[in-house]
Amino acid sequence: MRDWTHAEHAEAAGREVARMAQTLRDADMSTPVRTCPGWDLAKLTAHTGRVHRWAAAMVRDLAEQRYDRGKTEAGLPADVGGYAGWLAEGAAILSQALLSRAPDAPMWSWGADRHVRFWSRRQLHETVVHRVDAELALGVPVSIDEDVAADGIEEFLDILPYAHWNPGVAELRGAGETISFQTDAGTGWVVTVDPDRFHHTRSLRPGTVTVRTATAADLLQVVWGRRSADDYAVEGDGGLLGWWRERAVI
Repeated sequence: MRDWTHAEHAEAAGREVARMAQTLRDADMSTPVRTCPGWDLAKLTAHTGRVHRWAAAMVRDLAEQRYDRGKTEAGLPADVGGYAGWLAEGAAILSQALLSRAPDAPMWSWGADRHVRFWSRRQLHETVVHRVDAELALGVPVSIDEDVAADGIEEFLDILPYAHWNPGVAELRGAGETISFQTDAGTGWVVTVDPDRFHHTRSLRPGTVTVRTATAADLLQVVWGRRSADDYAVEGDGGLLGWWRERAVI
C-alpha cells in the first residue's frame, strides 16, 4: 500500500469530482439511486456538491467549529439540468481551498485527525463512493484506481469509530472476534472487536470471519455497503459479518 500526501489526496479529489460530473452529464436526474435509498441522482448530486463547498469553506477559514452545512452558500442551480456542470465547478473550489492550507494546520474535523489533511482524504473518498453510487444507478461500469481504493478502505476503518451519529457504531464491541478483509491483490486488514472498542491493523491473516474479493476496488464497495453478500466470498462466521455490516455504517 502506498502512502499519500495531503496534496496527492487534494489533487485526486479534484479528479474524482470531475469524473463524477462527467458520469452525470446528460443523465436523467430522476433516476433512483439504489445504494442510497430514497435518493435520486438529483439528490445525490446536490448532496455531494454541497459537501464539497462546505468542506472548502471550513478549510479556507481553518474553522475551529463545524459549520452548518445547510447555511453554506452552494449556488445550486434551479434547473437540475445544470447540476452536473455545477458539480464540476466544485472541483476547483475544493482543490484550491485544500491546497491553500498547510496539511498540518489545525482545524475542526469529525475524526481523530483535527487538521486540514483530514479533509483532503475525506473528500477524495466521499466523492469516490458517491461516483460509484451514480455509476451503479446508471448501470455503467465501475472502475476505481487500486491505490485510491486501498486508501479508501483504510480511511473507512480509521473514521468509523467517530461516526457518533450512528448508534450502531457504539454496539461494535465483542470478546476479541476478528473480521478479516482480504484481496487477491495482496492487501488486507483485520478488525478486532474487544469489550471496550474495536480496532484494525493491516494484516493478511484470516479472521473469525474472512471476506475475500479480487481487488481493493471490490473490497471498498463491500466495506461501504455498495455490494450485496452475493458479490464476494465469505469464510467462517457469516453471522458475525452480518452483525458487523448492519452496524458499521457511515
